[in-house]
Amino acid sequence: MPIELKMPALSPTMEEGTLAKWLVKEGDDVKSGDILAEIETDKATMEFEAVDEGKIAKILVPEGTDGVKVGAPIAIMAGEGEDASAAAGAAPKADTAPPAPPTAAPEPKADATPKAAPTPTPEVKGYGVSPTETPAAPPQPAAPPRSDGDRIKASPLARRLAQAQNIDLSTLQGSGPGGRIVRADIDAAVGKAPAAAPAQAPAAAPAPALGGHAVLPGPMEQAIPHEAIKLSNIRKTIARRLTESKQQIPHIYLTVDIQLDALLKLRGELNAGLEGREVKLSVNDLLIKALAQALIAVPECNVSFAGDQLFKYSRADISVAVSIPAGLITPIIVGADTKSVSAISTEMKDLATRARDGKLQPQEYQGGTASLSNMGMYGIKNFEAVINPPQGMIMAIGAGEKRPYLVNDSLQIATVMSATGSFDHRAIDGADGARLMQAFKRLVENPLGMLA
Repeated sequence: MPIELKMPALSPTMEEGTLAKWLVKEGDDVKSGDILAEIETDKATMEFEAVDEGKIAKILVPEGTDGVKVGAPIAIMAGEGEDASAAAGAAPKADTAPPAPPTAAPEPKADATPKAAPTPTPEVKGYGVSPTETPAAPPQPAAPPRSDGDRIKASPLARRLAQAQNIDLSTLQGSGPGGRIVRADIDAAVGKAPAAAPAQAPAAAPAPALGGHAVLPGPMEQAIPHEAIKLSNIRKTIARRLTESKQQIPHIYLTVDIQLDALLKLRGELNAGLEGREVKLSVNDLLIKALAQALIAVPECNVSFAGDQLFKYSRADISVAVSIPAGLITPIIVGADTKSVSAISTEMKDLATRARDGKLQPQEYQGGTASLSNMGMYGIKNFEAVINPPQGMIMAIGAGEKRPYLVNDSLQIATVMSATGSFDHRAIDGADGARLMQAFKRLVENPLGMLA
């Protein structure tokens, strides 16, 4: 008999969600525990597991669909030995309306085993529970003992957690479909444990962490005034990529102080000459040019690491960090090493405007050989930027300020900024990074060399 896969309730308050991504396609064979799809709620992206074995006969709701009601059919699965095409022909139409309430079932007898709730308990991808959710399972009566020949139905995550907590799965009553034991059943069992554990019991596992911060207990969370804000796709991408960057890339940081007086003087002279063309150069435009030329001068830093390969680029495409309401985006100045500063300025203004309006094309912000992030306008003196993979380096620019500075062996007051390069130490040696910082400093302090 064909099995309807329905939109699960992945949090106690969930009424609808987004079917973000199918991880299977029609005709695929699946078994219990396989991940079928990723589903977005207003709190997190979670995985939807298969409970039974069978073949995906028909997908009713395409990925990317918003507003799918809890309980609405999203796919049809043919059971073992069934004809998938026949099961697909019998598929109902997808319906985003909420399902009708189930008819009240007669009250079970005192000695009957309670029926399991049909809604799977959420298992959040990679982290445990969402910080704004408190998916406490309802109390479950103790399950009757199973014989050794009975197969215990439990999700893979539940099995791992039970092993870590030294819990006998045969003593639990599952709350998932068909009596399957899921994470909430393990959590409930841990919560029922006596306060004074016997001496031989293993130590309790630490609280699950999300993004480096411990997940707070539900009651404590709810007591604090808060607002749960759905992550935009941009913010999700930032979180994923930068987490991967800090976890996987060994960063090395190199900082130099750079005198800006010559560059500021040149900028003023260039802007005076460009008045008729309605072009006004910023310090950032000149720094983009300087970084691009420094990368060409030190090609060992114009690279990206790719496992058993190193990509070495002959052109400097500079990704420039731009803050937008949804987060951060890095439009690219392609071939900045060969473009005039006025062309860089005009292009950068256009890219930044369209970035804030959400009108950039993917090729305009995906790629680049290195990045530049300038926080000088916020008065930040010095910071270390996170590498934007797969690039090999990023230059962090601090604010220019008047400081005592040694000029021609004489201590004077000069306009000085600090620049910090973050380098992927898998691809770039410290000495090569130092050479790049020297080249960048030399170009900024002697800016006429950029125009030659």
